[in-house]
Amino acid sequence: MFSVRALVFALVLIMAFVLVYPTLNSYLRQQSQLAELNAQVADARERNENLQADVARWSDPAYVAAQARERLAFVLPGETPYRVVDPETAPDAPEKADGPTSVLDEGTTRPWYASVWDSVVVAGALPVDGDATTGADKSGTDKAGADKAGSDKAGADKAGADTPSAEPTAG
Repeated sequence: MFSVRALVFALVLIMAFVLVYPTLNSYLRQQSQLAELNAQVADARERNENLQADVARWSDPAYVAAQARERLAFVLPGETPYRVVDPETAPDAPEKADGPTSVLDEGTTRPWYASVWDSVVVAGALPVDGDATTGADKSGTDKAGADKAGSDKAGADKAGADTPSAEPTAG
């Protein structure tokens, strides 16, 4: 049934397969990697084109003005800005409580730097002398007001010598 010719032919086919398979396998892997890289290059080119179009749009003064109006709610001089609020989606205004309030509660149409400045003004109005409760707690008295270090005035003067004075100076 099996002749020597068939056996030699099968042996040659096996040797050809052993020699060709690694080369063919690497070729097919490289082709799939090439296809993936080509897809990445196409995506990068498309993204580049989109970014170039964005740059071209931002060089147009009309587009910049439209974006300023849309994103930052800017208006041209002489125009009256209106903000329409849907009563179904707008939250109810909280009742004003007695005592200190946040400067952020005043409105959302103010620029950010006005809110920061109001915060600085409120913080500047707080007392900074050593008679405040936080300063007294740090200077050596407990919550009941008893002096922990005793009535040694020299110790208080030494502790105060390292910190700068909070009193304004003339000149």
